[in-house]
Amino acid sequence: MKILIVEDEKRLADALVQIFTKNRMIAEASYNGSDGLDNALSGIYDVIVLDIMLPGMNGIEVLGELRKEGIKTPVILLTAKDEIADKVKGLDSGADDYLTKPFATEELLARVRALGRRSASELICDDTLSFSDLSLDLSTYTLSCGSNSVKLGLKEFSIMEILLRGGSRVLTKENLLVKIWGYESDAEYNNVEVYISFLRKKLGYIKSGVQIKTLRGVGYSLETK
Repeated sequence: MKILIVEDEKRLADALVQIFTKNRMIAEASYNGSDGLDNALSGIYDVIVLDIMLPGMNGIEVLGELRKEGIKTPVILLTAKDEIADKVKGLDSGADDYLTKPFATEELLARVRALGRRSASELICDDTLSFSDLSLDLSTYTLSCGSNSVKLGLKEFSIMEILLRGGSRVLTKENLLVKIWGYESDAEYNNVEVYISFLRKKLGYIKSGVQIKTLRGVGYSLETK
């Protein structure tokens, strides 16, 4: 299970990453609303733990943007306020659950596991991502266009999954680097460029009309030729 934590209290966010990791989950942290939104829009997470009180873009605004963009990832809101109005506003904005700070670690873990199971059961029949003439089988790592298909390596698959979930939205090199290689990796932008090159060759091999467009100095998006 892959968890995104959006929390501006860095010590708390990093502690939660460690807790989830110890419980055999993959966890990443964003420390403000804008970065959290950017990461969450990739659609690669199973559950998002989202603090309401964030600098700049607050948690309710982040949640609203996610739901507006069609991202259905389950969200648990964290709030320091034990007020009914905050809970109602969060749930009305599309949250799936909430916890009031301070909270028990075991309760958070239990709620995340519950939402993860629910999310998995809802998506079990939806194991293919599509864009124009292109489709990606999430269970076999197979990229297809009509009767043509090719198997992808793990990093190729991970990058293509993010691109397909983003569609025509531009994804930055930094975003891809962090999501595929992780915050602590020594990987550089040229690592992303190498795998983008591999994917372009495979798109050509299966004769897809979809291409990976480069926005110089920013990142990549999908478009139809």
